[in-house]
Amino acid sequence: MKPSEMATSWICGICGKPLEILTVNFAYMRGNFEVDIPACRACDLVLVPDELATGGFVEAERILEDK
Repeated sequence: MKPSEMATSWICGICGKPLEILTVNFAYMRGNFEVDIPACRACDLVLVPDELATGGFVEAERILEDK
């Protein structure tokens, strides 16, 4: 499922508002990353898609740890 499709089909578990694609900042070790993912504008809840959690973040972690 594409992030844009995910945003329209997910509702925030905290406040009940629909998730939108927002730019979210992540920090790991000494690196900062900006990622466009579904998030709640009202309460800042973030939905990290499986593909990003098991693919993108894992790859970024390997790169940072190798430095």
